[in-house]
This record gives sequence, C-alpha cells and structure tokens, in this order.
Amino acid sequence: MGKIIFYEDRNFQGRSHECSSDSADLHSYFNRCNSIKVESGCFMVYERPNYMGNQYYLRRGEYSDNQRVIGMNDCVRSCRLIPQHQGSYRMRLYERPDMSGQMHELVDDCPNVQDRLSMSDFNSCNVMDGHWLMYDQPNYKGRAYYLRPGEYRRYSDWGGVSPRVGSLRRISDLN
Repeated sequence: MGKIIFYEDRNFQGRSHECSSDSADLHSYFNRCNSIKVESGCFMVYERPNYMGNQYYLRRGEYSDNQRVIGMNDCVRSCRLIPQHQGSYRMRLYERPDMSGQMHELVDDCPNVQDRLSMSDFNSCNVMDGHWLMYDQPNYKGRAYYLRPGEYRRYSDWGGVSPRVGSLRRISDLN
C-alpha cells in the first residue's frame, strides 16, 4: 500500500490531495502541484492525464520544491502506484516493432545499454517479470519510463519519443 500527498504550493503549503492508488486524472483535486510527500510506497507521476507525458519516479520522501528537486514543472495530472514485487526480474528488448528482429534478455540493472548490448535503439519489449525504469540516457539519466509486466509493441507504447534506450533499472527498493 502506498500513500502520496500533492500540495499546490512549495514546502507542503496550500491545498492538498492524498492518494493511495492509481489516478488517471488529478486535475479536479488541484490546479497546480509544487511539492509532494510520498509517505509510503513508490509512485510514477505524469504531467498529463491518463499516464501520458513526462514521467517522474518518486519513492518515499519529501519533495519540497518539484522544479528544483526533481526538475518537473507544476503540472501533475496523473499518478500510478508501483506495486511491490517479490521475485525475479526479466525483460526482453527487440530491435524492431511487434517483438521482432534481434532480441536481448535482461534480468538485472543495466547502466549502459550500448556498452552491454552493442546497440541502443529498441522498438519493442516484453516485460515478463518485475517492474522496471527505462531511461533514454546511460547511467539512469534523462527521461524515465515506467514499464510494468506486459508487451510494448512499439516504443510509443511505453511513452518513448524515440527508440533510444540508454539504461534500465529494476524497481526493487520499495519502502
């Protein structure tokens, strides 16, 4: 179980809204969001409704100024609770759309996809086990994308703006 609180103003001031599950549209609860507290669990927050737009991974902690601390603007429109996962992690990355072309399987973190797999453009993937964060740059930098178990037939299915994959990390630190 997770709990996240959104505040309209910096330093946990102004109108607030508490959430403990997925919410596809937060707009009716607040006009802007400038600080966030994650009291338990981990969440992805999105700049647009229906889990679209830029994504930000938040774990337990206090984010007193979203723009300064995590680099996001005051527009938070949806959030997704990342469920706890016990067990193995497994993902397959494919060179072409619809799980075709050259395939690479990962079972652990990969800080530099190009160095490890000798390629960095992937057009589809299949997450068999676990929850993952994919970044468009090496060393867990750049845009982040949350991948839960399932098939992603093209890079736009995970929210990507290009097929570039720089690094991948398992989401295992849920506190």
